Amino acid sequence: MDDRRICISPQQLCQRIVATAISIAAAISFAPVPASADAPLVREAKIPLGNVSGRIDHMAFDPRHQRLFVAELGNDSVGVVDVKAKKTILTIPDLKEPQGIGYVASSDTLYVANAIDGTIRLFRGADLAPVRSIALGADADNVRVDAKTGQVFVGYGTGSIAVLDATSGEKRAAIKLSEHPEAFQLTPTGDRIYVNVPDAREIAVLDRATQKQVASWPTHDDRANFPMALDDNGARIITVFRHPARLAALSAADGSIITKIDVCGDADDVFIDAKRHRLYVSCGDGVVDVLERKNDGYVRLARVPTSSGARTSLFVPELDRLFVGVRASGGIVTSATSAAIWVFRPSP
Repeated sequence: MDDRRICISPQQLCQRIVATAISIAAAISFAPVPASADAPLVREAKIPLGNVSGRIDHMAFDPRHQRLFVAELGNDSVGVVDVKAKKTILTIPDLKEPQGIGYVASSDTLYVANAIDGTIRLFRGADLAPVRSIALGADADNVRVDAKTGQVFVGYGTGSIAVLDATSGEKRAAIKLSEHPEAFQLTPTGDRIYVNVPDAREIAVLDRATQKQVASWPTHDDRANFPMALDDNGARIITVFRHPARLAALSAADGSIITKIDVCGDADDVFIDAKRHRLYVSCGDGVVDVLERKNDGYVRLARVPTSSGARTSLFVPELDRLFVGVRASGGIVTSATSAAIWVFRPSP
């Protein structure tokens, strides 16, 4: 045995202690944390989108073919995900910053709104071959489908919502607004449309029958209202602000505030889980806030980590799953840094 002693200076000893502490801290920070089985959202899969760069915007679900459509805005494409096989099966290229997506089951047609050229492009559902392109105006954005009336609604331009025939795709009307519309929702009964108009600091109320705005509800000190959902079968409007980061519930009858609660920052989507009386708010901060209804208000059940910039999502009640769009990160694309759809299972 070598009986020689190894001696180090106090400075070297200090450096080794610091290095060891850093290594331990890094291991703690980056070690995977297993999700609790009873957590309100449990991540069950990551579905790679392939070589996709830049922002990911809104999504739509096709129940007939069990496909998820993903607006890959920064990549000028739409990703097509087989949700049963949990893999990307196709990419629709050569778009112009796709933002909103809608799937019309009655005609098996995909509608894609493009920001740059202001078009809404239609694709045949079976093989996703292009059908036609309709010019609307700059910044074609959110898309909503009303299966009962056979109409498709698209927000665009400096303040309009186009009304399209879901069968032919023909533009039937344009409802005027004071500024560009962000998220909007169609009432499940009646003729109302509620619209977030952040640049006007208002929620606009539209009448589909008269095709006119009938009310304006100011948001006052709450600004940048982007996501919106309807709760209580349309009796309650849920809107989320970015400045300050908070969620507000309003009466759909008169716009009066029912309750407010602080939420994560840079929100872009909010969805209702009616089965569990929950809300899911996806944020660019890199989290999903899970809120539970308590009487007239809400409490936060969890703040679930995702990834920085992952602010768009889609909750599909038929599948009982929340899909979150995670953009690529880092200079070198690997399986860990590539763009993906993260799939969360609500629990219990």
